Amino acid sequence: MSEVIYVTKETLELMRAELQQLKTVERPAASRAIAEAREKGDLKENAEYDAAKDAQGLLEARISRMDAELANARIVDVSSIDASKVSILTKVTITNKATKKSMTYQIVSEKEADLKQQKISVTSPIGKGLLGKRIGDEAEVITPNGKIVFSIDNITI
Repeated sequence: MSEVIYVTKETLELMRAELQQLKTVERPAASRAIAEAREKGDLKENAEYDAAKDAQGLLEARISRMDAELANARIVDVSSIDASKVSILTKVTITNKATKKSMTYQIVSEKEADLKQQKISVTSPIGKGLLGKRIGDEAEVITPNGKIVFSIDNITI
């Protein structure tokens, strides 16, 4: 995974804290679970041992993925954002041309995306379709449900 991910300083700190938790709490717990299962006898027929080894493998894969994400994370400073066009961390008000429904979203990294908070990922179909657009532009977005045309009504930080 060598793709750069852009995050806020707060999200980067949350990612670091989660990785620290995985390494210092969950990794030793996985090792203890394997040791306890190993003490229960024959490893060939020990389902508890197999499950503990599988859980450890998944944990190590998660730690590895998070290490790579942190290595490729770049902090985006809100003060350096150009609000004349849609970019990461801008809030954009759009109107669906077909339904005339208006909505406001903040464009964020995948790590910060949360539709309930009106935060959409920069890598989502809508996020990709809006990037670089200016107020008054139209954005054609190809979604799983077909093509949607949005008009860009406002951009703020």
